[in-house]
Amino acid sequence: MNSQIINIALPKGRLGEKVLKMFEDSGFSCEEIHEPNTRKLIFKNPEAGVCYFWVKPSDVAIYVERGAADIGVAGKDILLEYSPDVYELLDLNIGKCRMCVAAKKDFRDSHDKTLKVATKFPAIAGEYYQSKSRNIDIIKLNGSIELAPILGLSDVIVDIVETGTTLKENNLEVYETIVPISARLIANKASTKFKQEKIAVLVSEIQKRI
Repeated sequence: MNSQIINIALPKGRLGEKVLKMFEDSGFSCEEIHEPNTRKLIFKNPEAGVCYFWVKPSDVAIYVERGAADIGVAGKDILLEYSPDVYELLDLNIGKCRMCVAAKKDFRDSHDKTLKVATKFPAIAGEYYQSKSRNIDIIKLNGSIELAPILGLSDVIVDIVETGTTLKENNLEVYETIVPISARLIANKASTKFKQEKIAVLVSEIQKRI
């Protein structure tokens, strides 16, 4: 890694676009990243001292933890689910949603049986129900979580809820809220030592815009 440049992993998608604007408004712009139809994967602005690259949101923490990126932006859900060995520097106050338990409207929990829980987040779900001393059977799914209780695959789901529209359209509702979720600025632990001043300036500038 170039010690004069801060390498920044951005999450692809809507959230990443908001994050990029926040960085650029803070004085860390990069014209290259706005070039139309570019096939570049890495975008540098040596004058601003930054190098950006887009990655899948769930991979940001891996790039940061392993040192391919000095800093990055990841959802609190990813940090809770995978517990990467990184520093969490700031809550950026964007990408707000919540991790919830949802179920069919007529659902009533019975402690006489094991609760079947469908989720993309087995660690979060497991820890939550362990704290409640509730016996569960976790069913790991990767998409269309809402289908699980409708088809009887699970009793409840643990998933991210933003507006709740999808739940309502499928006759489901939030049963419990586990934790609020938002985008967090994270840093590689070694980078915070070797690039301490540069990262501190960047964090200070971004903090003014939260």
